[in-house]
Amino acid sequence: MSRDFKIASLMVVLPLLVVLAAPWAGVRLILPGEVFGWGAGFLDSAEARIFWQLRVPRVILAWCAGATFGLCGMVFQALFRNPLAEPSLLGVSSGAALGAAVSIRLGLGAGSLGAAVTTGLLGTVATPAFAFSGALLAIAIISAFARLARGASDATLLLAGVAISSLFSSLIMVFQYTGGAVETYKLLSWTMGGISVVGLGEGLSAVPSLLITLAMSFYFSTELDLITFGDEIAATRGVELERMKRLLFIGMSLSVAMVVANCGPIAFLGLIAPHASRRIAGPRHRILAPCSAAVGGTALVLCDTAARTLWAPADLPVGIIISFLGAPFFMWLLFRPRHR
Repeated sequence: MSRDFKIASLMVVLPLLVVLAAPWAGVRLILPGEVFGWGAGFLDSAEARIFWQLRVPRVILAWCAGATFGLCGMVFQALFRNPLAEPSLLGVSSGAALGAAVSIRLGLGAGSLGAAVTTGLLGTVATPAFAFSGALLAIAIISAFARLARGASDATLLLAGVAISSLFSSLIMVFQYTGGAVETYKLLSWTMGGISVVGLGEGLSAVPSLLITLAMSFYFSTELDLITFGDEIAATRGVELERMKRLLFIGMSLSVAMVVANCGPIAFLGLIAPHASRRIAGPRHRILAPCSAAVGGTALVLCDTAARTLWAPADLPVGIIISFLGAPFFMWLLFRPRHR
């Protein structure tokens, strides 16, 4: 089997098969005849409504969110030249989660598991706006630290992001502890990371964030290739480092915030997807970008399908499964032999 065929299969065939198969699985297996069968009123059956209003939107949201996390992780790893960089470790996810938690605590708009409550314009945009503000706050703190600690290594900045993530997580726990029973339950279930949508509109809510990350990843693919060799080499090739880093940080923060506002913080997916993709697609970002999106989206759909199937009738937050798989992967990255 040639390498090009494996790359094409990973980016097209496997994600397509998973997306087409996942909506049929759940608490009860739905058969095609129950959705596409003949007869009056078959589209109004309970099985058809569950399929089109719950499962299909959920699969779409899961794939778009997973693809976005995979792309953001790829970009952050290139910018920091560190294989351990990803949104949750850099504090971006925690910052977005803190902003969304403030929105929930103020009653401005998120239901359980992060789905926006469409009670007018404020209820629709409040949680994404607060989440974006929190993500920008995390990036602003890291950028300020980088300016104050001139000469600090990328590993030091990464550790600063870990510290910021811990700080924001502690503030979220304060909101959980001091809130009422309903608010505490919403915050607890939402911060575990979960996908719960009703209707195709909510299912498509993560498409803009995916388009942003894809567009920026392709546009800056050559610059990302160069920056992995060092800032000096990239600068000699005409890369405007400050402008590129600023645009990518803001763009990735916006994308992460939009996904976190819908799904809650899902850790480690931005770490796993780029590494798995490099094994197949290689280091060139023009090829690595769609591969990371495919791996991230497919992985989140598979994990979400397992979360709502294996523990049925309970609906386990998918963030628990991703963390269960991501923690050993993170340890393996730390202790694997270093080869040039």
